[in-house]
Amino acid sequence: MKTMWEGRFAQSADPTFYQWQRSFLYDRRLLGEELAASSAYAEALARAGVLTAAEHDAILSGLAQIGERARSDPAYLESDAEDIHHFVELRLVEHVGKMGSKLHTGRSRNEQIATDLRLFVRKQVDGFRRQLGEWNEALLSRAEELDDAVLPGYTHGQRAEVILGAHWLLAYTEMFFRDADRLADCRRRTDVLPLGSGALAGSYVPLDRDQLARKLGFSAASANSLDATSDRDFVLEFLFTLSSIGLHLSRWAHEAALFATTEFGFLDLPDAYATGSSALPQKKNPDALELIRAKAGRIFAACTSLFISLKALPLGYSKDLQEDKEPLFDACDTMTAALKIATGFLRTVRFNTERMRQAAEASFLNAAAAAAYLTRRGVPFRDAHDRVGRLVQHCLDRGIGLEDPTLEELRRFSPEFGQDIYAHLSLDAVLAAHDVHGGTAPARVKSALAEAHARLAQLKENCNAAA
Repeated sequence: MKTMWEGRFAQSADPTFYQWQRSFLYDRRLLGEELAASSAYAEALARAGVLTAAEHDAILSGLAQIGERARSDPAYLESDAEDIHHFVELRLVEHVGKMGSKLHTGRSRNEQIATDLRLFVRKQVDGFRRQLGEWNEALLSRAEELDDAVLPGYTHGQRAEVILGAHWLLAYTEMFFRDADRLADCRRRTDVLPLGSGALAGSYVPLDRDQLARKLGFSAASANSLDATSDRDFVLEFLFTLSSIGLHLSRWAHEAALFATTEFGFLDLPDAYATGSSALPQKKNPDALELIRAKAGRIFAACTSLFISLKALPLGYSKDLQEDKEPLFDACDTMTAALKIATGFLRTVRFNTERMRQAAEASFLNAAAAAAYLTRRGVPFRDAHDRVGRLVQHCLDRGIGLEDPTLEELRRFSPEFGQDIYAHLSLDAVLAAHDVHGGTAPARVKSALAEAHARLAQLKENCNAAA
């Protein structure tokens, strides 16, 4: 195999080393990006007078043939090429002869891979924003179905206050809308063209880099060639955002798995997204949720891996940067599958609203409402808190709920209690009391659903515009 650099060497590379340092087995995934960038570069070379019109046309035809052959014949991608750039150059020469080698005039693999990666990440960002739109659409659909269904909200793993089930699901939409915004921010910083930077000092060919940027759909050309060829901040930012999505998916999956246990019983695991036990016939295991939870760690590891690879690199390209692609590709594949499985699970899972309501009616989740009642009657909150706390203990000792003592009993703890206290302790009243923007009062949740649908529509519109 003739390498792109062997002229300098008196001896051939050790075969084991050559195979070990190759990246083609995984960076061939970037063929589409490499062909697009190479086609644009051929046009730039023609405008600069490096290629004749005939050479330009032949090279574009040859690049198109490479793409067609790769799509129709998987064996075509079998090669001993060092990397995707080497592969395209070899195939191009096969198709158009030695003039194919002129395409590398004024160009370096350092800028090529930086360009290919930016094209790849930009496309992935758009794809994940669409997936997040589908996921949030599923969350909103199920939130609307829950309507006025209630469940306990938890702090410290203990039942704390009653909330609407829709409010619980809407909490997750907030997380994922933030993630979609992070992806948009990442796209803006990714949308810069490195091509034309040469190995590190800029091309020696008088290229129109602004025109080249427009051709490839970039918003601008990079401002510094040395930074452009060694920068992987955009990959780090992208992997961090995928890690954030993974974190949020993991939190949701953990709660969903917990709520599907017999002890909670708020959810029924759908058969299509569960597995059984090889030893215990009665089991239905939440493997989909558990794997979503675990896959987040894999994505975190990809981000951490690249941080470590970059942490002490000097400016200019170093072979260390070859280690950016495998974690990037794996994180993309892992997240794509996780979002698909999570969306399918959510669309099919059944909520046990009666069990949710029973749990919300127990455990004194109206205690905060009783304290609020007293504060509205002039009792300082700390005193109200203490009085209701002693009342709760009294009810626990007797095995009754907070709404069960007679008014005379209630007034032994606080004379400010009136006959209307019982109305304030009902489930509907407790929910309605949280009547602030962002609260769980039914009217506020209905308004939040409408706002979330508007944000989802805007996200979809932005995704369509980027397509």
